[in-house]
Amino acid sequence: MQSGEGYNAEFKVRVPNKLKELAAEICAFANAAGGVLLLGVDDRNNIVGATIDNTKKSAIQNALNEINPHLPIDLYKIDVDGKDVWVIEVNSGLQKPYALSGAIHVRQGPNSQKLTTVEQMRDFFQQSERIYFDEAPCNAFNVSEDLDSEWFEEFRIEASLSKAISQNQIIENLKLLLSDGSMKNGGVLFFGEKPEVFIETAMIRCIAFEGKTKTNIIDDKFFGGPLVMQYKQAMQWLKGKLNIRYEIAGGGPHKEHWEIPETAFKEAIINALAHRDYYDKGARIMIELFDDRVEISNPGGLTSAIAPSEFGTKSHSRNPLIFGLFVRIRLVEQVGSGIGRMRAVMHSAQLPAPEFKTEGLFTVVFKRTVEKTVEKTVEMTVEAILKEMKTNPKITMKELSDLTGFSRRGIEYHISKLKAAGKIRRRGSDRSGSWEVSEID
Repeated sequence: MQSGEGYNAEFKVRVPNKLKELAAEICAFANAAGGVLLLGVDDRNNIVGATIDNTKKSAIQNALNEINPHLPIDLYKIDVDGKDVWVIEVNSGLQKPYALSGAIHVRQGPNSQKLTTVEQMRDFFQQSERIYFDEAPCNAFNVSEDLDSEWFEEFRIEASLSKAISQNQIIENLKLLLSDGSMKNGGVLFFGEKPEVFIETAMIRCIAFEGKTKTNIIDDKFFGGPLVMQYKQAMQWLKGKLNIRYEIAGGGPHKEHWEIPETAFKEAIINALAHRDYYDKGARIMIELFDDRVEISNPGGLTSAIAPSEFGTKSHSRNPLIFGLFVRIRLVEQVGSGIGRMRAVMHSAQLPAPEFKTEGLFTVVFKRTVEKTVEKTVEMTVEAILKEMKTNPKITMKELSDLTGFSRRGIEYHISKLKAAGKIRRRGSDRSGSWEVSEID
């Protein structure tokens, strides 16, 4: 109850008058990762209690019997501070899809959705048996050895979960384990210390190019780890490359103004992490920086459940378990609102509207209006390299990479430019020689 409603939890103050509503929620849980419906808890997670006599209990069971194929569920009550909370516990169904009165209901994030179009149903059936990648097992993952415990505790704080709730109980409540005890892919991606060991393409690649084409790479980074850490590292990488203006007012903390609003990048990167097609083993999430634009792309275009006319107003995640975990720590504010928020913040900043490409890869393009920003970034990097060479003429490529934050490939690119310009030269061998820096501009 303290965890609140989400992908695998639904609260109701009382038994609804229309028991079909209750059956629809149960059907949706069975078609997804399973879940728990609590009767006697309000929307603010307060326990108000509920009374269910044998007649009402029988009526609930009759309503659930309308789900086809038959779905076994557990209905029981728990006494909490003298009030009865009724629990309906549902496992992920083994005979998907489950239908209620001929309609298929599926859990999407914190809500249940009724599939009403042929495209939606086709998409559902194409994902039969397992339905979603993030609900499939990762048998090689060991919870006691491979979980990122430090991040798990941060998640506990971000999700406002009490320290009294054990790690195992949280994992169970979030439905991260299958019945055989194996961790689901979604749990591995969100809480694994190195999910890329188990899911090879589960990384973000950030590349900076010289100019407006992909001819010359000046920086190339790969970020792994839990999805939230990938998001934070990618944002930090962008921050180091873009123009940031600082506003200081009243002696308080300074306010950052990114040349492209930070919120736009947040929405685009979280969208990529939550909705990418992890079954595509030939591609990673890419952030590509050019003089005139930033492109963020991920494998998988729009699902067939979303018509082109619904783009930007409706959400249908390929990975609802992952999406639900992002919701719990408020990195996703409202289902289906990310595209609209990107458009809104770009409009407020008086910048060109983002472009969206939805065929094959899903790509968001943000136009940059200040190309001198890149020149400034390169200039600062070159200055840093020259400074380190003057301080330590025997400095290595690796040490330069560590000190400047640029990849080795980026360092080699800048050094070749500096050599061609006559600003530096190498004395002696690559292993035991030293750098000589010219004082001539």
